[in-house]
Amino acid sequence: MNICWLRSMLFLIGVLLAVPPALAEAEQAPQGAVWQLTLYGVVGPATADYLVRGLKDAAEEQAGAVLIRIDTPGGLDSSMRQMISAVLASPIPVICYVSPGGARAASAGTFLLYSCHVAAMAPATNLGAATPVSIGTPMTPDTGGGQPGDGEGDPATPHSGRGTGSAMERKVTNDAVAYIRGLAELRGRNADWAEKAVREGASLTASKALELGVIDLMAADRSELLEVIAGRSVEINGRQVALDFSDSAIFVADPDWRSEFLAVITNPNVAYMLMLIGLYGLIFEFTNPGFGLPGVLGAICLLVALYAFQVLPVSYAGLGLILLGLGLIAAEAMMPSFGVLGVGGLVAFVIGSIILMDTDIPAFQIALPVVAALALTTGVLLFALLGMALRAHYRPARMGPVAMIDREAEIEQVYGDQALARFEGELWEVRCVEQLKAGDRVRIHEIDGLTLVVDKLEA
Repeated sequence: MNICWLRSMLFLIGVLLAVPPALAEAEQAPQGAVWQLTLYGVVGPATADYLVRGLKDAAEEQAGAVLIRIDTPGGLDSSMRQMISAVLASPIPVICYVSPGGARAASAGTFLLYSCHVAAMAPATNLGAATPVSIGTPMTPDTGGGQPGDGEGDPATPHSGRGTGSAMERKVTNDAVAYIRGLAELRGRNADWAEKAVREGASLTASKALELGVIDLMAADRSELLEVIAGRSVEINGRQVALDFSDSAIFVADPDWRSEFLAVITNPNVAYMLMLIGLYGLIFEFTNPGFGLPGVLGAICLLVALYAFQVLPVSYAGLGLILLGLGLIAAEAMMPSFGVLGVGGLVAFVIGSIILMDTDIPAFQIALPVVAALALTTGVLLFALLGMALRAHYRPARMGPVAMIDREAEIEQVYGDQALARFEGELWEVRCVEQLKAGDRVRIHEIDGLTLVVDKLEA
């Protein structure tokens, strides 16, 4: 029965894994088509994976160009650099287009826009606010607002005297300036304004960006964009490539199941809960072996969480405090210390949860309500455990010599100076200062080896 069930599960898994490739083949893009990728929301591991794979697939399918529609407030610096590296290495033209109206290419989006072969914006869009923030440094009114991946906050210029100007902040800012100036010089765009966007958090509207040479053109929609760029040429790997996509098909490459799954598990709140489910499952399995399901489920959740933490900006101090806290709570469950280990573990767990994500970007912080809810749940379980331990400690003994004290027995046989009493079906030799006879009731007040020391009860 178990073997049949296992075979059925493996068959279903194989079918599910085979479905995405089959769908991909059914939606094969025609050669020379313009592939459209969409970068929407915060830049993170999932968006980087989607864009990098999209560029790779487009090149393999011999697409005419890749059009990236951008609407982002920024995100993680590591994910941004991963995407830009893929754009710079692309053997086909990459067109970045900030649209629709009201969209923005803030912070990481500005860097990405500068890296593309063609930079375009729709009316009523904006870019800029690319001031970096040191990872793990709290934002204050005096420190700048977003890493190449943030785009939030009040900018601070290390040379203006407005910020604290720490060595780390200067290093991060100068690195970002050099990076964006290099991109601007590569594409022949306004490098001075790019530096200003990083150092001062400057922003521009689409029309002003076109006027200052930050972007190449403006277009109201995708059709107009493809018409306007006709006749232009860009340099790719030392060769000039003409742009003319008037007759090209448009292939919209939406995120697939892998990108969607990665987006879910790299949500810090989801990764955090997966880690806790995994750890609690393993603790339950080790303390109550034989169930199987908690251990298997816990191992799967823990491995998925560790994969997510691998691509997220995790503070190892926070992770260590969480593990220490759960370890102390587990120790409290196995060898009760009447709260010392448990309370210490709960404190370590809460502190570790708060500092777990090593970034100031709000989208990559663990929500405080989630931390509070899980801490409260853990605290309730801990105090329930302490209550059971205290009740067990003060509960009268129910077996062993201690449990016999103050209990009554009946004298069954008397032989001279020796007497035997029956207690719970067993015969015990008894010793008493008073004269005993068969049928007397006695109370046990001491146990001396195999002899009960008793007091005679009055009839």
